[in-house]
Amino acid sequence: MKELKAYKIEIFGLSNNTHDFNFTFDDDFFSHFENSLVSKGKGTCDVILTKTDSMITLNLKVDGTLELECDRSLELFDYPISVSKEIIYKYGDEEKELSEDVFVILKGEQEINISTFLYESISLEIPMKKLHPKFEDEFEGDEMIYISETDKESQEDSTDPRWEALKKLK
Repeated sequence: MKELKAYKIEIFGLSNNTHDFNFTFDDDFFSHFENSLVSKGKGTCDVILTKTDSMITLNLKVDGTLELECDRSLELFDYPISVSKEIIYKYGDEEKELSEDVFVILKGEQEINISTFLYESISLEIPMKKLHPKFEDEFEGDEMIYISETDKESQEDSTDPRWEALKKLK
């Protein structure tokens, strides 16, 4: 995955306060990521950056639509997404990732690029089973098989004689 210049936030000159940033994404954004699950989509990302002496907190709010292909009918449809995510950057002596949403950056870091976080947040919103909205009303679970009491009794009565012979060996 590439980091895109349009999604950089210059943090060096920012005061210790809250700052708002707005970004948009479209088909061109997804083309920069190899083997992307999404090739078409559009939306906005609102970022509220809170800077203090010891850390930076980013609150991302992503809204948009993705063009997905239905797994059943192979029709294209627009899938709405809405994501809220918080990312924390702490200042330290060496850069490292403490968890998926907490990072350590150097005190003199000039900028933060959110393109990777934006892409990952969007990709995680894609459902495992992509169904066109016209199939929403259909039952999505596996077929259930009901066995009546008479069926259970007939199954118990028809035990294979080989099993009976094995039970005697116990």
